[in-house]
Amino acid sequence: MRVLLVEDHAKLALTLAAGLRRAGMAVDVVFDGDDALERVAETAYEVVVLDRDLPGTHGDDVCRRIAAGGAGSRVLMLTAAGAVGDRIEGLAIGADDYLPKPCDFSELVARIRALGRRPGVGLPAVLSHADLTLDPSRRVATRDGRQLTLNPKEFAVLETLLAARGAVVSAEELLERVWDEMANPFSQAVRTTMSRLRAKLGDPPLIATVAKAGYRIGGD
Repeated sequence: MRVLLVEDHAKLALTLAAGLRRAGMAVDVVFDGDDALERVAETAYEVVVLDRDLPGTHGDDVCRRIAAGGAGSRVLMLTAAGAVGDRIEGLAIGADDYLPKPCDFSELVARIRALGRRPGVGLPAVLSHADLTLDPSRRVATRDGRQLTLNPKEFAVLETLLAARGAVVSAEELLERVWDEMANPFSQAVRTTMSRLRAKLGDPPLIATVAKAGYRIGGD
């Protein structure tokens, strides 16, 4: 899942981003509303975690423009303004969910994943192909009843391929969705991770390489 975190408190933003990455998400971070709008225009995010009181373009205006833009990004407002009236107002201007600060981090992760699974944007609760199943919320993947031991990048690559439902996913798209803006576009990260993932999945092969195009679920 690709997430944009918009929070002007730099220390909090970087702490949250590190935690979300450990939870298997690809996270970009910006610190004001103007940069948020630029990123949303350039990148397809499943979820935008948005503070309301931002420098530059106010968070409420960012939310309105995301909702009006029709790109499909879900907005989770994460803000210190936590009164009932604030929540009602935030939802009224286009937010899909509202969580006051401070919050429990596990709840934040659960709400982001829930938004990513909503129809038209994200994933079903459990992804599957043949004897392979993957549960994003529980972070569990199994094949033929055997639980797989996957690191966060391997899990995210497998989740992206399963979510594509047999469509080809390019290496560039995997790099963008799984490794976020921190990735070196000239690295061998995708190829190396794919090799390890295939080894852990075992036989018969479940991931096919499509020459000059990318990868897909379905076997060679």
